[in-house]
Amino acid sequence: MKSELNYSLKQHNTFGIDAKCAQFVEYSSEAEAKEVAELLRTSRVPYIIIGGGSNLLLTRDYEGIVVHSTCKGIERQGSRLICGSGEVFDDVVAYSITQGLYGAENLSLIPGDVGASAVQNIGAYGAEAKDLIHSIRAIEIATGNVCVIENAECEYGYRQSRFKHDWKNQYLIVSVEYEFSETFEPRLDYGNIRSELEKSGISNPTAHELRDTIIRIREAKLPDPKVLGNAGSFFMNPIVARSKYNELAGQYEGMPHYDIDAENVKIPAGWMIDQCGWKGKSLGRAGVHDKQALVLVNRGGATGQEIVKLCETIQKDVKQKFGIDIYPEVNVI
Repeated sequence: MKSELNYSLKQHNTFGIDAKCAQFVEYSSEAEAKEVAELLRTSRVPYIIIGGGSNLLLTRDYEGIVVHSTCKGIERQGSRLICGSGEVFDDVVAYSITQGLYGAENLSLIPGDVGASAVQNIGAYGAEAKDLIHSIRAIEIATGNVCVIENAECEYGYRQSRFKHDWKNQYLIVSVEYEFSETFEPRLDYGNIRSELEKSGISNPTAHELRDTIIRIREAKLPDPKVLGNAGSFFMNPIVARSKYNELAGQYEGMPHYDIDAENVKIPAGWMIDQCGWKGKSLGRAGVHDKQALVLVNRGGATGQEIVKLCETIQKDVKQKFGIDIYPEVNVI
């Protein structure tokens, strides 16, 4: 178990915010996770659990313990992969395709760790982690017991799970077991996947070709956090009543949307932010990416508070123009 005091978290958040924590601990195995759980039970100080930091905004130094997993390993069992919570999620996507295991292609290049995929229910281009997760192996902090948590128990929803609510900071995830299909059935009817494939003259892509296409799309829209600090999509796309969408569609011709069911429609938050004139604009050292309005960026030296101020200003403008509340997908500490 790694443990350091007065530790900088700059390398553990993709916004590149140089905040510190009182103590930083890492576990690399189930046994070490049990040690960390005991530390958290007995220390009586606040703590948070982080993944790769790609969905995290630090607004201050943290006067407590920050916990991180470095559990590694990918083991195949039939159509399933058992993956250490500290593995990079995109490495699992790439590996699954080489193994003839399919279903994760549309999740290519999403940043973050395996453990975070189970907490956040990460998703993109019509796919979500919940569609792959079979079960989660974790240590319950209150007891130190090993728990195997089934998918259905997690109550997954759009970017939601019990790990973000009533189970928050109650478990140290050791591994996630994903179940794949051994038959490739590409999902192409989301965003501009088909049009991007057509540019390459591809109508029936292989899994590798679909993954490469998703990567190209994401790289064209999202800045490299090593160059321009960001946490990917900052806001969740709001789901509204169809009657609300119909009202707005009458005012804004060609308003994009995705049907959820007969009563509900998802409206891209990035489109609304763009309509409010924010794409490419800045507020101090925090800004909105010029290629994707859903992405807030650190233009250099921005504090977490500056990014929060930009977030709140955008929320106010979207509410005023469309009458819709948008909420951060990013965890603000």
